[in-house]
Amino acid sequence: MALTDIKVRSAKPEAKAYKLTDGDGMFLLVHPNGSKYWRLRYRFGGKEKTLALGVYPEVSLADARQKRDEARKLVAVGTDPNEHKRAVKAELEDEAKTFEAVARAWHSENKKWSALHSERILKGLEEHLFPSLGNIHIADLKTKDLLAPIKFVERSGCLEVAMRLKQRTTAIMTYAVQNGLIDYNPAQDMAGAIISGKVTHRPALPLDRLPELLERIDKYKGREFTKWAIKLSLLLFIRSSELRFARWPEIDFDRALWTIPAEREPLPGVKFSERGSKMHTPHLVPLSRQALEILKKIHEVSGHCELVFIGDHSVHKPMSEGTVNKALQNMGYDTKTEICGHGFRTMACSSLIESGLWSRDAVERQMSHQERNGVRAAYIHKAEHLEERRLMVQWWADFLDVNRKKETSPFEFAKLT
Repeated sequence: MALTDIKVRSAKPEAKAYKLTDGDGMFLLVHPNGSKYWRLRYRFGGKEKTLALGVYPEVSLADARQKRDEARKLVAVGTDPNEHKRAVKAELEDEAKTFEAVARAWHSENKKWSALHSERILKGLEEHLFPSLGNIHIADLKTKDLLAPIKFVERSGCLEVAMRLKQRTTAIMTYAVQNGLIDYNPAQDMAGAIISGKVTHRPALPLDRLPELLERIDKYKGREFTKWAIKLSLLLFIRSSELRFARWPEIDFDRALWTIPAEREPLPGVKFSERGSKMHTPHLVPLSRQALEILKKIHEVSGHCELVFIGDHSVHKPMSEGTVNKALQNMGYDTKTEICGHGFRTMACSSLIESGLWSRDAVERQMSHQERNGVRAAYIHKAEHLEERRLMVQWWADFLDVNRKKETSPFEFAKLT
């Protein structure tokens, strides 16, 4: 008699394995430990063979019968069901070894990236590499294959994008070697094949023009909010996005400390508003007396909002990206050749170093730079040098005040303090 769902479900284990026959060669094998396996007995090429159809209850009685019928059709047309099963499995395994499959596996296993950075990496792969390389088996890829889509990006003028793609392709193929999918990494032979983009440093004024800059800022006739943003940017020399997307809960007036988080809550309709510290770790920014005074003035205007630097048209959106540079242009500066907002960081860093007062580690931590020496980074990555940096930012703010009255070099001012 054919099996029923109730009979299959209620089959109890016995001291020895036994079979419950369904029909057309299919049976349920019940093991002493209670596990139940579907099997199909068939003849092919004059020999009796057995095909595994699955495990109950993952494979129901109805599912097992469907698999049995499909297998019998294969036998009828001269195909061994077991050989067919192995061929399908091999094909699926090959699909799992395509460049795209391996790249996605590499991407998913990298947990150190922020969500935003991870998304950008995957988007770059999907846009530039997967269309031409995605379906190719990882073992069939040669250096010229890997290089072709990257050279296409290079020829379009996007040199930095091309260099990043080369780095990520090399990392993906290294991952393939490490996981036993290939024996040799052909991406290694791409070295030197891509032109590295020329690094263009942001313009910054020489320090002897600092009094001139400070005078122009003080006499700026534009929006008061913009003047505060410029002054605060100069005092704290943080990055543009770190300033623009600032939220009031990040600022502790009592401790005179601004904590820029690794990531921020995205603002609806505002691109990149989730950006926090560029190094993707919380960045502590000590606040000088002068910085606190400016922040208190700003708080009188936008303190009821979440954003510190609210935009002209909405308290739910920050000031525009080009606000500081536009103001500098209105002051008479060429922001491409003389000074831009990012150049404040260069001027501050140069002054701190030339003063001879501050340790390199404290300056680098204040600039929120990543330690490039891996061994050294392992020892200092927890150090904040906060007390030294509190003195440092106050020194810098006082140095700016002195230069409002008379041009003074960092070294000269250091001798006076």
